[in-house]
Amino acid sequence: MNKVLVLGGTGFVGRSLCALIAASDGATGITVPSRRPAQARQRGLPPSATVVRADVHDPVQLAGLVEGHDAVVNLVAILHGSEAEFVRTHVALPRTLAGACRSKGVRRIVHVSALGVDSAQPSRYLRSKAEGEAVLQGADLDVTVLRPSVIYGQHDRFMNLFARLLRFAPMLPLASADARFQPVWVEDVARAILVCLERPETAGQTFECAGPEVFTLRELVKLAGRWSGHERPVIALPPAVGTLQAAVMERLPGEPLMSRDNLQSMKTPNVASGRLPSLADMGIRAAALGAVAPEYLGADRVRAGTQS
Repeated sequence: MNKVLVLGGTGFVGRSLCALIAASDGATGITVPSRRPAQARQRGLPPSATVVRADVHDPVQLAGLVEGHDAVVNLVAILHGSEAEFVRTHVALPRTLAGACRSKGVRRIVHVSALGVDSAQPSRYLRSKAEGEAVLQGADLDVTVLRPSVIYGQHDRFMNLFARLLRFAPMLPLASADARFQPVWVEDVARAILVCLERPETAGQTFECAGPEVFTLRELVKLAGRWSGHERPVIALPPAVGTLQAAVMERLPGEPLMSRDNLQSMKTPNVASGRLPSLADMGIRAAALGAVAPEYLGADRVRAGTQS
């Protein structure tokens, strides 16, 4: 691994990954494409990362980006959208990437997917993720697939989201309260990607990236409230009411907090199957949620404030 192209490098996982690559001994260059380079540079990328203006969905531009690199990491994903948007992001982009890599002689790809993917899933998210994996795995390239559970960390849109909601809501009505997750720290996922880049023998393998504990969604919301200093009652909604709530939310302006496709996804436990290699097989000891989240959710700050 010398020169690495990171698609989605300005995102939550991408920023952590770029920082790790920049600090590693083997890397000589990181390229991060963005449609808005000036804004991307302000998002905390390491100074050594080269940010270039590009649309990764354009085959010609993507081929130009791939050329001259030793490996590509694909982190591009969406959580909400139409069928066409999911296909464009999770299926068409991997297909375009595979073609670009073949045309430029770049064999190494690390692709970040998700736990629970299946082409027979009713969830557009999980179904399209599975199809994207299949595209790359059938491309005659050196591909490693990582399947993380929900990813948490200082800038996440999961635990932080619930903490913000609980700060203002007297109680939280919650759909799919019994959905199960095995949250994994963003730094552990970034380390896993780096390990794959450094170890060619991981090509052809699929790794499950999950933390050491399984929680229900209700438990995670309660922990977000406790650690942020805003504990509130959590009211589990019946399935029909939860679906109605999601239908309303997905029609509101801006990125939705919840969609009906999210509810479909949560019907599949977001936990490791145990049938595939894990973080431990890479030599990574996954951090426990309680060892990381309380600090960034502000528990210590709130406790200090109440004692003063």
